[in-house]
Amino acid sequence: MQKHDNKSKLTKFRLTTLAAGLLLASGTLSAQEEDTRAIAERLVDEHFQNSTLSREEQIEELMWFAKAAEPFRGMDIQTVAEGLTTHVYESEVLAEAFSELTGINLTHNIIGEGDVVDTMQNQMQSGNSIYDGFVNDTDAIGTHIRYGTTINLSEAMENEWADYTLPTLDLDDFIGLQYGTGPDGSLYQLPTQQFANLYWFRHDWFQREDLQEQFREIYGYDLGVPTNWTAYQDIAEFFTEHVGEIDGTTVYGHMDYGRRDPSLGWRFHDSWLSMAGMGSPGVPSGNPVDDWGIRVNEDSQPVGASVSRGGATNSPASVFAMQKAVDWLRDFAPPEAQGMTFGEAGPVPAQGHIAQQIFWYTAFTADMTDPAVAVTDDEGNPLWRMAPSPTGPYWEEGMKVGYQDVGAWTFFDSTPEDRRTAAWLFGQFTVSKTVSLEKLMHGLTPIRESDIFSEQMTEMAPKLGGLVEFYRSPNESNWTPTGTNVPDYPRMAPLWWQNLAPVMSGEVTPQEGLDKLAADMDSTMHRLARANVFDSYAPLLNEEQDPQYWLDQEGSPKAKLDNEMPQGTTVPYDEMMKAWMEAGTRQ
Repeated sequence: MQKHDNKSKLTKFRLTTLAAGLLLASGTLSAQEEDTRAIAERLVDEHFQNSTLSREEQIEELMWFAKAAEPFRGMDIQTVAEGLTTHVYESEVLAEAFSELTGINLTHNIIGEGDVVDTMQNQMQSGNSIYDGFVNDTDAIGTHIRYGTTINLSEAMENEWADYTLPTLDLDDFIGLQYGTGPDGSLYQLPTQQFANLYWFRHDWFQREDLQEQFREIYGYDLGVPTNWTAYQDIAEFFTEHVGEIDGTTVYGHMDYGRRDPSLGWRFHDSWLSMAGMGSPGVPSGNPVDDWGIRVNEDSQPVGASVSRGGATNSPASVFAMQKAVDWLRDFAPPEAQGMTFGEAGPVPAQGHIAQQIFWYTAFTADMTDPAVAVTDDEGNPLWRMAPSPTGPYWEEGMKVGYQDVGAWTFFDSTPEDRRTAAWLFGQFTVSKTVSLEKLMHGLTPIRESDIFSEQMTEMAPKLGGLVEFYRSPNESNWTPTGTNVPDYPRMAPLWWQNLAPVMSGEVTPQEGLDKLAADMDSTMHRLARANVFDSYAPLLNEEQDPQYWLDQEGSPKAKLDNEMPQGTTVPYDEMMKAWMEAGTRQ
């Protein structure tokens, strides 16, 4: 890796910026600037024809990157992300374009999600610079605000990055900044992609009059998009036990996965308990109890996950949620689903024998729209739709509705300033308006409101099964990532799959598994607090007392309901979509 005199180069750049700006304004370009403009024009014409900016605005934005990158020309920079389609596009297209434009030799590495987390944790703890920039899920925001090693982007943009922050970055146009923001209002992570988990179903089957009539005769209400877990269970039972076969193929009313694997943790800490209604009202994170069941005090300090400390991880709502996960996987999913991981289960609905899935990631949208799969018609139109997931009996208005994954640019103080500044430029390049719409059309993981409401997305909407309508609805903000209550995501996330895998396999009961999970979470938070590793918001656990004390209080944790399976309710898909669109533009 080349070494640079960072301060002298940055100072030289700052002194020449004004002069360069005057030359550009006067229309006088140097030979180098003419060459750069030619590169910018070719990149726009070859790669970035879809943009909410005009062609000239795109060229001007690219020219800014080239000028800002001058102090770092010739450097070898390494950034990293997990293997989503969006990040592969960043790696294969955007990194090459950025390198050509700026002269920075940028490699955007693609590795496994777990490897990203492990490497990030290694860099934070060791102080060694492994990568110059990370795309890390904002689920780790609670970690980043506490350890004091993550660059505060708000402060950096006002200070050392003032000259290296894109004038047209337009933070107000981002749809997920709140997820990378700490309790102090500072931004720590800049979104580069996001996707939600939603309800997925076979719209063509639900529209069949014979199936509608049969469902109504058995259950006494209409077959439609379920709005509560009772209706979801009724529909799962209906397709598995009463329909059984469609066009000669055995069909199932539910899809999930249950293998003991780290991905099983995502299945549950990605808001499964919250969807049942375990936590507190409040978006993006329940206050004071979040979607992991962790309670915080008024100073944002975690005080416990166990009900005995005022948390809700092992509360009646959580037990109900886990019991349903076990029952539905056993009774209504394909037998092989029990032994599948997230990656193995994801493509299954596209095979054409699944009626619905309560917890389906929109990251699979691109795969589901391939004309070759069994769930599109002869013209490539989807036979399926996505809709809001139904909520459980403990859910109440004002609570988050589901999970949204937000991968975001994250930088650490262990990286030398010149190297992380160069990586910051690439991070901004991947989210700039010049490239963001084109990237959205490749990966279908939106980050900008202007892109979501673009003409291109309007044209694509009929092929995407409700994705565009979801992101245009103001209700989208009720799907949120893990919040700031979780003090150390890398250490605490594995506790979920380690403790809940035995629940899914039937080795222990939901109550036993959740009791162990809550206790392990409390123990981990206690050890971290005693180790004095946090700069701020350190855990301060409540003393344990009779759980009934907390269950008798208002709010979460909530006492067990007398009836956890009320009457099933559904809504016609078209009515639901009309209500979404009538909600108007984002608030």
